[in-house]
Amino acid sequence: TGINVAPTDFRGKLILLVDNTLASQLTTELNQLVYDMRADGWTVLRSDVSRTASVTSIKAIVQGHYNSDPANVKALYLVGHIPVPYSGNISPDGHDDGAGARPTDGYYADVNGTWTDNSVNTHVGTYAPSWNAPCDGKFDQSDFPSPVELQVGRVDLYDMPAFSSTEVQLMRNYLNKAHNYKIKGWSPTVRGIVIDNLQWVGNPIAAGGYRVAPLTGNTPDLVPTAPVSSFSTYINNQSYLWTAHYGGGLQALDGSVLTYNGTDGGATTQQLASSVTMGGVFNMALGSFFNDFDNRNNFLRAIIARGDGLTNCWAGIPAWYFHHMGMGDNIGYSVNQTMNNTGLYAPVTEG
Repeated sequence: TGINVAPTDFRGKLILLVDNTLASQLTTELNQLVYDMRADGWTVLRSDVSRTASVTSIKAIVQGHYNSDPANVKALYLVGHIPVPYSGNISPDGHDDGAGARPTDGYYADVNGTWTDNSVNTHVGTYAPSWNAPCDGKFDQSDFPSPVELQVGRVDLYDMPAFSSTEVQLMRNYLNKAHNYKIKGWSPTVRGIVIDNLQWVGNPIAAGGYRVAPLTGNTPDLVPTAPVSSFSTYINNQSYLWTAHYGGGLQALDGSVLTYNGTDGGATTQQLASSVTMGGVFNMALGSFFNDFDNRNNFLRAIIARGDGLTNCWAGIPAWYFHHMGMGDNIGYSVNQTMNNTGLYAPVTEG
């Protein structure tokens, strides 16, 4: 740290991939996004892509941009329902009957690792997208085959019928909210909150939530005093820079479609779409099931679909580290450091 440290004028080059079904409807907002990124020190490399393309063809576009200037291409921002890669044979939430492939945007961020699709063969999960078989387009790797070169983040509000707004309007609202945050059109209260309903697990699942206390400068407000109400009670129309909450994951049927829509003693997608206005900007959550973000009304994505939410991650398994943001780095830098953490920061996982 330092006093009167010069601002960072050049952060590097950022690959912006935009879902081409949304591009023409969000011209103003996407142009503003590019202007904001330039103002923050990024050179933007934009490509509009099809949401029905193969993940390998999307990866080739990313690799092309990266190989044009490997020393400076640092980040990847996915806007819209960019094709979702799946990989692995894991059950990070402990439900072994659900082991299988998981959404893996890190596949795009790893520009030179070897990803295979010839060995994993599992169909044990009740959720068919987690099934993984040889030559099915889902990869074998449960860990990154090599360090991830790029920061990566996704804003994808596809298939969220719990919200009354269309996908286009949800995306427009998000991009406008992000722009206004960047120019201080609105400012959150600099405080954090942790709600831990997984204390019975026996592992310090919520540790990542406590670790962000130095980023709020207001540690006494971090944990509610007893009796503790539901997470939704604290964040509804209330402002926090950081939130973290942990609880058993919920499932619900939308028609005949299985959804992962919330946490027990926390909040649900349906609440966040109607009666509860999310008041946290940067967020962490952990519960069963909803780490699979690529499904209808998914809770992980619902946090950013309405209210003040800008980011959310399934945090604890593995452990996430955000202290870089207190040193002036963007959240993507912390994402990259977390994805590549094999021991620099301890623990590697809290579960």
